[in-house]
Amino acid sequence: MNRSFIKQAIRETDKLFLLLCVFLSLFGTVMVATTTHTTDTGIFTRDTLVMLFASAIGLAVAVFISFVDYEIILKFWPVAAGVSVFLMLLLFPFGAAPSARSDAISWLKITGSLYLQPSEILKIAFIITLSFFLNKVKNEISYFKNVIFLCVVAGIPIALVVLTGDMGSALIFAIMFLGMLFVSGVHWVYFIVGGVGIAAAAPIVWYRVFDNIQRNRILALFDPESYPSEIYQQLQAKNAMKEGGFTGTGLFQGTFTQSGAIPESQNDMIFASVCEELGFVGAFFLILAFVLLALRIVRTGKRAETYSASMVCYGVMFMVMAQVIVNIGMCVSLLPVIGITLPFISAGGSSVLCLYLSVGLVLSVYRSSCGIKY
Repeated sequence: MNRSFIKQAIRETDKLFLLLCVFLSLFGTVMVATTTHTTDTGIFTRDTLVMLFASAIGLAVAVFISFVDYEIILKFWPVAAGVSVFLMLLLFPFGAAPSARSDAISWLKITGSLYLQPSEILKIAFIITLSFFLNKVKNEISYFKNVIFLCVVAGIPIALVVLTGDMGSALIFAIMFLGMLFVSGVHWVYFIVGGVGIAAAAPIVWYRVFDNIQRNRILALFDPESYPSEIYQQLQAKNAMKEGGFTGTGLFQGTFTQSGAIPESQNDMIFASVCEELGFVGAFFLILAFVLLALRIVRTGKRAETYSASMVCYGVMFMVMAQVIVNIGMCVSLLPVIGITLPFISAGGSSVLCLYLSVGLVLSVYRSSCGIKY
């Protein structure tokens, strides 16, 4: 590998985008360390080490993928879709549900305490597959038969996620799908019809799809006193956020975080710990980093050389920002607790690795838009 190749490779890499990803990973690793060190020995807890290794491996994989032509990746959509659907199907006989999420069989036990969440892999396959088919029908995107076909393509993975009990991830998939349809130029009439259909189906979903836990978590937002156990996690999160004030209590110094008073503070409620220990300032810069990340992805999508490349970028952007908005919405009690982690920040090796797969896709599109082929 000669020096000119390395220089060219660096020049044709979106360095700001990559630096934002690395910053978020380091930020997340520090927050996982502070939220877990009281339940483990020392600062470098198991979850912290998992975050470090997953981020390092994910970064290397993202850089590797960036040198692969995204068009080749899209052509392998049957492999991506087939593998991810197969892993989802394995959940039905072998799926595991941690004690905190007894309502969802969303994890496959690999060995010991190592778990894989197939829905994270499915998100990447979803983006690849949907981008491929959107490109196929781009000139007739608003034809009824094509819209129905795209709904079927998206409906299969969403249905699988719903059947495993992971309604939070199903919501993220739905947002990704609607977002990608919107930017692809589907006629607005379909969104109105879809909205009416969703409203009409709401009673069926409420009574036939949601279980008691899911219904109570929603009702708790409007009547917290009647559902003390369901709202407890969010009340503790809000108390921690108030405790942090403007500048925070300091890392490893948060009363609620360090006492374990916030359930799942390293996962679903990690934003509350950010607010407690780093205050409004820390939360502001974290949100700003996510906004800059989203804008950078959109910029790459707009400059992409092909329609399918743009769809890949928009799909990744909707995936990341949907999780950010839903996670923060849970912490501030605007949304019910539905088990959505904060990208790059919450503990979880499979989540971080899959995020970096999407990072690699965006980098590949960026490199191709510079006219470089490897």
